This record gives sequence, C-alpha cells and structure tokens, in this order.
Amino acid sequence: MKHWSVLVFLVVLSFGQAVVAVQPDEILDDSVLEQRARALSADLRCLVCQNQSIDDSDAPLARDLRLLLRDRLVAGDSDTEAIDYIVDRYGDYVLLKPPFNLSTLLLWATPLLALLAGILLIVVILRRRVQVVPTVEPELSAAEKKRLKAILERAT
Repeated sequence: MKHWSVLVFLVVLSFGQAVVAVQPDEILDDSVLEQRARALSADLRCLVCQNQSIDDSDAPLARDLRLLLRDRLVAGDSDTEAIDYIVDRYGDYVLLKPPFNLSTLLLWATPLLALLAGILLIVVILRRRVQVVPTVEPELSAAEKKRLKAILERAT
C-alpha cells in the first residue's frame, strides 16, 4: 500500500502547474493587461537568477521588473514599447532570447566555438595516438639465435 501512495503522489506532482512568483498585489485588475504582462514577462530574464524568467523568480529585482512592465502596460505602451523600454534600461541581457547583433555575437558564437574546440581537441588526440607506433624489435642475427638457444638449453 505504501508504494501505491508514493506512485500516486508522483503522478499528481508530475501534472502540477508551474510555480510562478507573481504576488497577488502585483496582479492587474484588467485581465487582458494581466495576460499581456504574463506573456511578456515570460520572455524577460531575472538578472539575479539568470536562467529564470521574472515570472518564475522571487528575487526583489524580478519583482521590480514585473511591476515596471505592468506600469508601462497600464500607461498605454504596446508590447514592443514596453519591452523596448526595459531593454533600453537593462540591455539585451534582460531578454531570455537576445537578438543576434554585434553586442551579443559572443553569446551566440560560444556554443559553436566550444563545439569546434572539442572537435579540434579530438583530432589532436587521435593524431597523437596514431603517431605513437610501437617499435618492432629487429630480427636476431644467426649468432644471437645460437647464443639464445644455448642459454635456454642450460636453463632446462
């Protein structure tokens, strides 16, 4: 019976909804604006947590960004204007999917550079393995064979 309760718990847990850090006092009265805010904040990075959206983060800075975004939407900004306002203040790094431009070139090129470095490392290692060829002992001369035979006969 104990195993069944653990299994049921895990199944229920797997169907759970993602936890969001949006506080009740942050939620806008206008449901349309709130839906826009949630959709936009899913694409904004928490600058403290780095790999979480501001909706998923409990950090005070993430809360400030959520409030700032909602203030911009209430002020009448379009989605693009609200995001541009935040990007102007915090840079492209605040976007979970930053645009491809000169300032983010290293960010976009790093995975490719890491892959190329890995391939180069593998090629260098394989070339070194191929170059290390075991040395072949030279054939014994007739005199050496005769001497070896004599030594072996004395040993037995």
